[in-house]
Amino acid sequence: MRDILTFPALSDATLALMDIDKERLDFITTAVNRIIEAGNYPAKVISTLDRREALDGADGVVCTILQGGVDVFRSDIEIPKKYGVDINVGDTRGPSGIFRALRTIPVMLDICRDIEELCPDALLLNYTNPMAMLCRAMLGETRVKLTGLCHSVQGTAMMLARWIGAPFEEITYLCAGINHQAWYLDFRWNGKDAYPLIRKAVETRPEIYNEEQVRNEMFLHLDYYVTESSGHNSEYNAWFRKRPDLIEKYCTHGTGWNPGHYAYILNEYQKVADTWRDHIREQLEAPVRLERGHEYAASIFNAVIGDGEMFEFNGNVLNNGLIDNLPQGCCVEVPVLASRRGLNPMKVGPLPPQLALLNSISAQCEELAVQGAIEGDRRKVFHAICYDPLTSAVLSLAEIRQMVDEMFEANRGWLPQFGMGPQ
Repeated sequence: MRDILTFPALSDATLALMDIDKERLDFITTAVNRIIEAGNYPAKVISTLDRREALDGADGVVCTILQGGVDVFRSDIEIPKKYGVDINVGDTRGPSGIFRALRTIPVMLDICRDIEELCPDALLLNYTNPMAMLCRAMLGETRVKLTGLCHSVQGTAMMLARWIGAPFEEITYLCAGINHQAWYLDFRWNGKDAYPLIRKAVETRPEIYNEEQVRNEMFLHLDYYVTESSGHNSEYNAWFRKRPDLIEKYCTHGTGWNPGHYAYILNEYQKVADTWRDHIREQLEAPVRLERGHEYAASIFNAVIGDGEMFEFNGNVLNNGLIDNLPQGCCVEVPVLASRRGLNPMKVGPLPPQLALLNSISAQCEELAVQGAIEGDRRKVFHAICYDPLTSAVLSLAEIRQMVDEMFEANRGWLPQFGMGPQ
């Protein structure tokens, strides 16, 4: 909300806030009103528990939800661990990400159907994970105009600029792949290739190598730098989490902002569930900040429905000929140009083959999982998890089947498309 109001064309917007929890909604409404008052903006706030009221007539929609809460998410992490699949985050892909998608896709499709009815021209910006599977489902099953956003692209670019001592405003890059595993195909400082400087920093400065051990190993062996933290990326491949000694070596100490140990995000979720009221109160007592942040959403809205200033960002869209050597129709993360004309993804061409191979495995697993989620086909879900790189590095097919069956049972009540909805 703060970012949106920094644009003059949007400063008089009507901001509709919606949550299913009145206590949280009241806190956030107070916070947004403080921003409006501090900035002396002519904006107005609507606060509602009714999703349809919030969406009625909207020009833009931002969605960030957690379907099922912490208790059911716990099973996504703890059941695989019992079978030897050690998960750090579990919100994107693999067995935990897939079950999160199974729970969330029906709700996201319901939201999209409301948008189709109540605000068919609105632009939906999704911040909910698992990003790729949710965007693939919504883009494939509805007519809603949307893209999915993640801050790892600009965040990693800023980190790399810091490593080589470059002001970020002097950096340009081309980044493409899949969500949380896109690649800087080109990274330049004042027009010159900066990869030699990055490689030198990683190879010769232990403090930099140790800051992101997993991603730095991937860079040194695959030749391109990957988005998203080492903690996340350690569970998207077969190389770092399949044995305790590898977890200790690569994932326990040097994973940047995200500690790479088991169940990190689950533990953080639990902390938030226990402390969010205190955190919000601290925010409400602190001075109001009005400066714009680094997230993309407000700049996209400004380009499409504000003053029309064009804005380039990396977004999640369907691969309709954008990356030649990834599956057609899968969800990819590529440069997108936002303007009065809407969202225009840019054709990238082929990825280097070693990158396409890794991306393609996950993209095809995600495609199969989305089909299973939409069709209510447990067999497709099982097969998607069979080929997950980390899972297949640790378990046999029979073990995977047993694990998946147990995860389905733990999700009873949350999977209506499988006949496992609320009793």
